[in-house]
Amino acid sequence: MAQRTLSFASSEELDARKRNILRSPKADGSGGADSIPYLVALGVSIAERKQPIQFTPNFSRHIHRWASYVQGFSASFVESTIRRHCRDYPNLRVLDPFAGCGTVLVQSKLLGYPSLGTELNPLLSFVAGVKVNSWDVSPARLLAAFESMPKDAPQEAPRFLRSVNQFRPGVLANLERIRGGIGWLEEHEANRKVLNLLKVAFCSVLVPCSNLKRTPCLGYSRSKAVPDNAPWRLFEAKVHAIASDLDTIRRTCGDRIPVESRVLCEDAMEYRHEQKFDLAITSPPYMNGLDYVMNYKIEMGWLGFVADHRGLKEIKDSMVVCDNVSKELVRGFASRTNAYTNDWIDKICAEISRNIERRGVYRRTDMPHVVAKYFDDLYRVMHNVSSSLNPGGRFVLVVGDSLIADVYVPTDLILARIGTELGLQIESIEKARSRRSGQIRSYRLRESIVTLRNLESA
Repeated sequence: MAQRTLSFASSEELDARKRNILRSPKADGSGGADSIPYLVALGVSIAERKQPIQFTPNFSRHIHRWASYVQGFSASFVESTIRRHCRDYPNLRVLDPFAGCGTVLVQSKLLGYPSLGTELNPLLSFVAGVKVNSWDVSPARLLAAFESMPKDAPQEAPRFLRSVNQFRPGVLANLERIRGGIGWLEEHEANRKVLNLLKVAFCSVLVPCSNLKRTPCLGYSRSKAVPDNAPWRLFEAKVHAIASDLDTIRRTCGDRIPVESRVLCEDAMEYRHEQKFDLAITSPPYMNGLDYVMNYKIEMGWLGFVADHRGLKEIKDSMVVCDNVSKELVRGFASRTNAYTNDWIDKICAEISRNIERRGVYRRTDMPHVVAKYFDDLYRVMHNVSSSLNPGGRFVLVVGDSLIADVYVPTDLILARIGTELGLQIESIEKARSRRSGQIRSYRLRESIVTLRNLESA
């Protein structure tokens, strides 16, 4: 009986959501039109400048292809941004406060500029560090280590991840053998960089070998059929691709190997930089339903960065908020009296609250506090970045706007305003591409590039 009641409630909730979508006043609307009052207040305009900012093209590029990060931006965008501004800085140093899998850092090093990134997710911090600090590894040494791995010393899959559901039995057995082989190398391979490259190769094949897909959220795929030998076949192909890239680096840009590039597993909201930077390029987490920790739980568990779901939750609760965080965390924030806000945020949150009450059904009734926390989190990051910029330095952010409970949230313009409050000047706001709202598909959103500049004289 309890199960029937639950099913009925879920169906009723779904019907209510459908009715709200059909009745939405935002149907066929756009962020462009709803941005006008904010643009007038800022005294700026948005330029149309289409750019390839999504990560997908990186899948075929040297080094970037070692491990994918679907939420990242393209190497070509980073390269064009650095080339666009590098002439203004004779000793350019680059910062990425949300380093992800290291796209900004890799591209900075390829262009010969030192860089530093902070990344709170330990898996991504590890991957980014390997991508920029393993260029001196001999390809032959890497391949020899791969060939020396035993194939008959399996190491059990992490139990908390329900691996038996995520992988077919034969696939799981082979993944455990690869994991065991890497574990054996940890005791026998003196070169830690070689071992780390093998770990990156291993983590890159986990989801492709699973019954899951990441598009962009991690979920089960009904049509996916993975052969038992896929783990070894994909792992070997990845190791050889990495070895090929190492060879290419030696032949084409060996002089870039010593260029400094550091990745710190730190919280960008808290970390205070000792160095100064000329150019900060980043894409902060978006205010959406994507769980930036659970989306990589498979790799985090198999590589030993977390031991249970509690560890995953601790990392998630420490990051810039998304709308999948615990209600307990949001309640704690709501009780704070010293959080950053402004009249735009207050008005938006009040409208969201009224609309949720009017609807009667919404997936998170505390969404106004989630939105408020999101901007408080990013204010803290922007404060740290702005205070780390040299005179004349630039802060470039790639970010998307949102539609929440029929309320438009101009994230790019709010961050631009925060920049001005921190002493930065809005140099440009460019629309790189169009998007669709996940709630009201006919509502048009955008992804923007906001460029802020330190007002101090260069």
